[in-house]
Amino acid sequence: MGNGASVESIISAEKNINLKNIGEKILQKQRLSVDEGLVLFEKASLVYVGALANFVRERMHGDKTYFNRNFHIEPTNVCVFSCNFCSYSRLYAHRDEGWELSKEHMMHILKKYDGKPVTEVHIVGGVHPKMNLYFFADLLQSIKTHRPDLHIKGFTAVELDYMFCKAKVSVEDGLSLLHEAGLDSLPGGGAEIFDAEIREQICADKVDANGWLYIHKIAHNLGMHTNATMLFGHIENYRHRVDHMERLRQLQDETHGFNTFIPLKFRNKDNDMSNVAESSLVEDMKVYAIARLYLDNFPHLKAYWPMLGRQNAQLSLSFGVNDLDGTIDDTTKIYSMAGSEEKNPALSTAQLVSLIKQVKREPVERDTLYNEIKNYAAEDLHALETNPYYN
Repeated sequence: MGNGASVESIISAEKNINLKNIGEKILQKQRLSVDEGLVLFEKASLVYVGALANFVRERMHGDKTYFNRNFHIEPTNVCVFSCNFCSYSRLYAHRDEGWELSKEHMMHILKKYDGKPVTEVHIVGGVHPKMNLYFFADLLQSIKTHRPDLHIKGFTAVELDYMFCKAKVSVEDGLSLLHEAGLDSLPGGGAEIFDAEIREQICADKVDANGWLYIHKIAHNLGMHTNATMLFGHIENYRHRVDHMERLRQLQDETHGFNTFIPLKFRNKDNDMSNVAESSLVEDMKVYAIARLYLDNFPHLKAYWPMLGRQNAQLSLSFGVNDLDGTIDDTTKIYSMAGSEEKNPALSTAQLVSLIKQVKREPVERDTLYNEIKNYAAEDLHALETNPYYN
């Protein structure tokens, strides 16, 4: 673990008085303002924000780095929406180019994990008009009947908004129905950037910022935890990023329902924004670090390793990140189709443990709600790698 003296020396050496003051506030656990968030993006070096973020990360979690054993089911990539940054979906008018899984097919995917120690199934996909609220309620009930212990994290606010509007039910009634059917928590997708002008340019036809936040608020009120994301590195500016995090921070103050924040890097392959250059690795790490400093009420910061690639995900653990998602098991195509480094995203438990240990962090398997299942700090890697249970 790091120590206060080293970060204090970095703060002391800082020439910019505003950055120095921000560093002092971090040491004293004081909240940063919107303007201070902007100063970090505009003026701070990666070394400075990285040192502060790592200090906060270790103050909160020590060297613990979390992961879970999960798999994804993607019901369809057919979608009624046409987000300019999306490389994944196919418009409903061209649905012959995409896939649509039946309930039976999805249950077949689920049953492949019978007897395996997965703890979570993650269900997200395109917005398909025929896969409605009641279709998914039936799917959830079937999953819970087959495997009641499995945590179901499913459906972005974009999917939910469409389901509820099409079924002509309120957010409260729609979420209650799905929760009773077996939905345990929500992922954070669909947030993109909350600013209305940016949304108009990149995802004009789907749920707006207020709608996204309201769906998560109601989920929290129903006792469901959720995650939050931010799509960065496209046409947004620093102010848009800070505004996005500020809105999340305000809702978290009110509900305390968010588990983790997940910055998502824009990838430009095969989409309508392929002319927009991707952000640099330095910028990526800076986003993680500033998120850790600004979102003081979010307990966890996640780097989604299939998006970043394994080595960059390891690097993020020095810039505030304390979670690497999960085993995934080669079932998610959202980022591989957009040009991410991981073409077939799958890591065994042993591989994830090794990845974390390689950078001197402490691997801890968790469930979806961050209850610790097993700490692998003292485990022998060779023993793990030769044990089928962990591969």
